[in-house]
Amino acid sequence: MLCPVCREPMIMLEYADVEVDFCTECSGVWLDEQELELLLGLETPDVANLISRGEGVAATEAKRPCPACDTPMLKEAFGGGSPIVYDRCPHNHGLFFDKGELVAVMEHAHKFAGGREISEFLRNIFVKDGESETDVEP
Repeated sequence: MLCPVCREPMIMLEYADVEVDFCTECSGVWLDEQELELLLGLETPDVANLISRGEGVAATEAKRPCPACDTPMLKEAFGGGSPIVYDRCPHNHGLFFDKGELVAVMEHAHKFAGGREISEFLRNIFVKDGESETDVEP
């Protein structure tokens, strides 16, 4: 699978029976359909309540191709006050999170089953020592 941002091959990592595709070049993360629900320990309707869908979300960001079907993905947001913007395949193949965004989602959702434990696991894998999870490499 190629990363929708830098078009480099992604590697697959596994956590608690969830396969996470990770780009070693830009630190982006792809989750197949229903994997966010598995990581959060929530049912689909509960996760849907946390997601805001709207065309105005990150309207200035370029559309990215879905790594599964190459269709331009939609921009969506997770959370309230400072939403975390991510990309979603319109054909429900999955979700793409830029560097640090999945860790931020998990921290936002720490009150859910295993959220803090999972966010710590993700931080240990996806964030290099000495850098913030939202640092963006040039």
